[in-house]
Amino acid sequence: MEILVQKFGGTSVQSKENRDHVIKHIKDALVKEYKLVVVVSALGRKPDPYATDTLLGLVDFPANKNASRELDMLMSCGEIISSVVLSNELQKHHITATALTGAHAGFITTDDFTQAKIKEVKPERILKEFETHDVVVVAGFQGITESGDITTIGRGGSDTTAAALGVALSAERIEIFTDVNGIMTADPRVVETARPLDVVTYSEICNLAYQGAKVIHPRAVEIAMQGKIPMRVRSTYSKDEGTLVTSSRVEGMDIIDRLITGIAHMDAITQIRVQTKETAFGMQSDVFKAMAEAGISVDFITISPTGVIYTVPTAFTEKAVRILNTLGFDPEITENCAKVSAVGAGMMGVPGVAAKIVQALTDANVQILQSADSHTTIWVLVHEKDLKAAVNALHEAFELSHIINSAQ
Repeated sequence: MEILVQKFGGTSVQSKENRDHVIKHIKDALVKEYKLVVVVSALGRKPDPYATDTLLGLVDFPANKNASRELDMLMSCGEIISSVVLSNELQKHHITATALTGAHAGFITTDDFTQAKIKEVKPERILKEFETHDVVVVAGFQGITESGDITTIGRGGSDTTAAALGVALSAERIEIFTDVNGIMTADPRVVETARPLDVVTYSEICNLAYQGAKVIHPRAVEIAMQGKIPMRVRSTYSKDEGTLVTSSRVEGMDIIDRLITGIAHMDAITQIRVQTKETAFGMQSDVFKAMAEAGISVDFITISPTGVIYTVPTAFTEKAVRILNTLGFDPEITENCAKVSAVGAGMMGVPGVAAKIVQALTDANVQILQSADSHTTIWVLVHEKDLKAAVNALHEAFELSHIINSAQ
């Protein structure tokens, strides 16, 4: 029995017209004699009545103080409704289908409500349903604790559900259906000449996703990578195969040697600079310990003997400054910043990549506020007003508009 896992996001199942496209993809897979696990998100987005954010509005979240356990009970309803609706429509198309909650599908999680971690997936119920059904529709984003409480596994959880089921069932592949036709070299809303990629490595798409590309959740990619299950990112509204996410080798051939695969970006960032007039041992530790205790995630860290520079999400700026003031510091704040990231497995060990980035941004009149790098990613912090110019400059500098896909 060959198993295929397909995941459809909220907009894909938002309306009957959209679900008709979903059903076409399901029928195409059934013709190839797959058994299908179809993971679904909640129907649509706010203000659609059963979208997750709409459900949260029923209890005035986040303005009202809510119990996390009860929030999970509420949020899980959206995906359950979606699974039942799609299963019912499949039955009307004479497809043998049934709907399961995350708990029915075997997801055992921790009790970290709203951000639970998957401890185990027990797929026996799904395998049993395959004896009488061709399609099992699973409510994504959720599971159950060992004591029986409903949990949710954080935003992007339906991608993670699909990946975990793909590994647990040793599926042939996992297909993530979205609004766009695969992974692009940059956000097409920012770069008009962005091109689709036919193949990317697990590590590349993880880095692109962590740096702002919103096509797939990086946790899902990590799970698939560990289980060595190939993924495809495809459009719900097209029969195109989209982007294959796999290891560095495809059918015995190396993926084309691309220096840079894509440019990602994130906005709404604030740079914080904390300086002292002389060397102050322990100051750096005090600053980052205070941020951690306040639940503030920091990035772009630069440490010197007399100070630290780092960034926080804009939403946490006021809180971070207040904490630093209580420690006796008068931080220098630069708001309205953005992070631009050049990602590519091919840059590892290659000299001149950073120089090319600096030159491209200099030519585009973009000021670099900070930079950092790893084996496969180089990040620069810029003013938010320069974001579009920066992304386009790097996209052009590395000739991503003319990228040759490895399948060609």
